Amino acid sequence: MTANKLRELEEIIKDTGPMAILFSGGVDSSLLAVVARKVQGKNCICILLDSPLIPRSAVYSARKIADENSLELHVLNFNPLEYQDILNNSKDRCYHCKKKIIQTAKEYASTLGFTIIADGTNVSDTHTLRPGLAACREEGIFHPFVSAGISKADIRQIARQEKYDFWDLPSSACLASRIPYGEMLDAGKLGKAEQGEDILHRMGFLQCRMRLHEGGTLARIEVHPEQIPMAVLKMDDLISHLKATGITHVCLDLEGYRSGSMDEI
Repeated sequence: MTANKLRELEEIIKDTGPMAILFSGGVDSSLLAVVARKVQGKNCICILLDSPLIPRSAVYSARKIADENSLELHVLNFNPLEYQDILNNSKDRCYHCKKKIIQTAKEYASTLGFTIIADGTNVSDTHTLRPGLAACREEGIFHPFVSAGISKADIRQIARQEKYDFWDLPSSACLASRIPYGEMLDAGKLGKAEQGEDILHRMGFLQCRMRLHEGGTLARIEVHPEQIPMAVLKMDDLISHLKATGITHVCLDLEGYRSGSMDEI
């Protein structure tokens, strides 16, 4: 089944022609990029917008994936905190942020002769709350995975079958998703969230989130449900390391890791 979807994806990309891909180094955009590179060769480039909303580890991983797979990666500096609509962190933050990202990438891509901008949006994404999709529609972003009927699970299966090392990368999201809506974003909170999750990763919690509350003083930890007992066993170390970042209270969310938990509040 996924073999047929991969062939359909290749045909869609071939028929579409040269494209610039919004690249994050996640499983979705990485698979799209390597397939496009295979089909189009040098008629495909990747654009990564590096910003305070992206963990340094994610930027390093994206560069590594691009290098290992001979992708032509262009990294642009982008500071979303310069825009009040993003800084305010309202519920439509993702829309405003995505809009600025797309406009910046489109302007740059056009200087290189690329008029088609694609991203790794897949069928599964269309079934969840993603305000950024409205910005994609308005800006004419092409979604090859959606056109090929490919879901998130399909992407991981295809990447695994094709033996790409990135097939099992944990899902990621911008650091702003760690801050409650309505609470102003700032570099301090974003840095604290990144530092806290780096600590969690080093302690063996690969799929996790550290959500900040009470102005960044309270940390709500989400780990995979199967790792909750491990988090309890490592409680003392976890608390001491996280409090060293300036956090005063540490809570473990017994519902475990789940994407978009801030939308529940």
